[in-house]
Amino acid sequence: MVSTTRAVEPLPGGLISIVNRRAVVIGWIVAVTFLLLGLRFYQLQIVQFERYYTQSLDNRLTTEVIPPARGLIYDRKGNLITANKTIQSLEIRREVVSDVDQVINNVRTLITFNENDEKLFRTRLKNSRRLDDRIVLKRLLSAQELADLAVNRFRFPEFLIDSEVVREYPERELLVHVVGSVRQVDENDLQTLDPQKYRSTKFVGKTGIEKVYQEVLHGQIGNRTVEVDVHGRVIVEIDVEPPRRGESITLHLDLDLQRTAWEALGDRRGAVVALDPNTGGILAMVSRPAYDPNEFIVGLDDKTFNSLSTRRDAPLFNRATQGLYPPGSTFKPVVGLAGIAMELIDWETTVYDRNGEFRLEDVSHVFRDWTWSKSGNGGHQGDLDLRTAIYRSSNIFFYHMGAELDTDTFAAFASQFGFGLNTTADIPDAAPGILPTTVWKKKTQNESWFRGENLHFVIGQGYMLVSPLQLATVAMIFANRGTWVRPKLVMSEHTAVPLGESDDNFRIEGVSDDDWTLMIQALEDVVHQGNQGFRRNGVAWAHIGMDIPFRMAGKSGTAQVKQVPQGEEYDETLLSEYEKKHALFWGFAPVDDPKIAVGVVVENGGGGSSIAGPVLRAVIEAYLEKALVQVNE
Repeated sequence: MVSTTRAVEPLPGGLISIVNRRAVVIGWIVAVTFLLLGLRFYQLQIVQFERYYTQSLDNRLTTEVIPPARGLIYDRKGNLITANKTIQSLEIRREVVSDVDQVINNVRTLITFNENDEKLFRTRLKNSRRLDDRIVLKRLLSAQELADLAVNRFRFPEFLIDSEVVREYPERELLVHVVGSVRQVDENDLQTLDPQKYRSTKFVGKTGIEKVYQEVLHGQIGNRTVEVDVHGRVIVEIDVEPPRRGESITLHLDLDLQRTAWEALGDRRGAVVALDPNTGGILAMVSRPAYDPNEFIVGLDDKTFNSLSTRRDAPLFNRATQGLYPPGSTFKPVVGLAGIAMELIDWETTVYDRNGEFRLEDVSHVFRDWTWSKSGNGGHQGDLDLRTAIYRSSNIFFYHMGAELDTDTFAAFASQFGFGLNTTADIPDAAPGILPTTVWKKKTQNESWFRGENLHFVIGQGYMLVSPLQLATVAMIFANRGTWVRPKLVMSEHTAVPLGESDDNFRIEGVSDDDWTLMIQALEDVVHQGNQGFRRNGVAWAHIGMDIPFRMAGKSGTAQVKQVPQGEEYDETLLSEYEKKHALFWGFAPVDDPKIAVGVVVENGGGGSSIAGPVLRAVIEAYLEKALVQVNE
């Protein structure tokens, strides 16, 4: 068989030479390429390792602020009256917000996000200081909203769900005008708060104790270093410096007594303040109407806030410390002591009330007693000494004194009782009221003082204005027989800067111990003098004194709001609600060993004895019953 295999012929020498040259070139290209890659790799990994490693870390690591838990507030018995609770909030990092409108539209595809939510978000975004701040889009997410966000997380990874600790007020409107409330940080706060201490703080105290003791309650922020992805979501926690909780505060306030005062006042506008005469501690401080401070945590819509702020009955207004009213006849015990100190009268001084009228020479106005009537059947309280003038609340007796006194000397004496001053230890916004003088009138009215104005002054009318807190303070001074104790809310070691001009244990000058004793006997008669006939009974006896189980001293007052024309009687049926008289009363008990002093104002309520008196008795009686139970235990 013949073989068909052919021998391989060798390549021509020229072709081999070409192939070899190409192989060498390719080899050099490959070698140079790998050499360059190696050099670049060496530069990145060895020479510039530190630079790029640090840059990488800067891109992945961030430091977040951990807000401190706010200190708690307790009443004198250890009852919790403010709390902290954890809620779920939807947030976004400021640095990833490039288009605000788009962010809002995205949120609305997932959860309910109304106009108020949008307004609050835009405000928070505007007030944010740092790119790494987390801005709240919506607080207090519902279970359904949390579920919807979880399902759609892949669509909008920039949205963050986080736990947030916020304030809670379990007693709602009951304590809002004492404790106050926290609200969201606004632009004004950013101008005054320490940017480091309050970094990422979302709420600060805006009213009441929450505001006065903000620095104590706030605590100290913490920090944590975390690794985050491009959307700001935390991947891993690297390091933590925990925050320090704010200090807690204990108040003199008695929560049970606060409820009693609230219920005793009912749905009427007004205020009740109760003090411990021994310490000056505020046992109760009620202002009605009020509002629920919890509504400010999430954020009120404009309609609701405008409704609260423009209502005629003013629920946002703290009547207890800022409401100002003519003291009416509650001022007469101070006037009586002033007359003694100024040597205008003594306890034997007697005037005669013939018909309930008093006239000043060369003055056309006729000054009338509260018992006067157009028919002539009123008035005529007969012979009146100082004691009778107090428990019968005679205007005529004090008109005689007012006609003789020097206005400014009298005002200087009255100022010792705290009128015209803020004498509290930790209520900086308490209104000082008005204690008029000739200089005050010239400065504010650009008019001289007229002699007849003294007669309005001595019965607690005219220009003089006082707060319910000041009424309670006067009651406390009388309970202590002339010794001052500064009213205060906080009983723990925290002390605000004293605001008044009088120190604790300051004593009223110009009044002897005997004068205090006799005046307090007259104040007892206001409540307990009864079964003597109309013109000799204490003005409050029929309303609160007939069956009272303890000895109480006090003074009622009825303050005129609308002037009655000369010769006309006061007719409540012709007046609108806001034109009617204010009802006032202050008192203390037990007389021999005072445990509580109270001031009450019922706006446009009517008679002081008939309207404010029962409120005062209810508060005092409830407190003394509890005190008696504790003693027996």
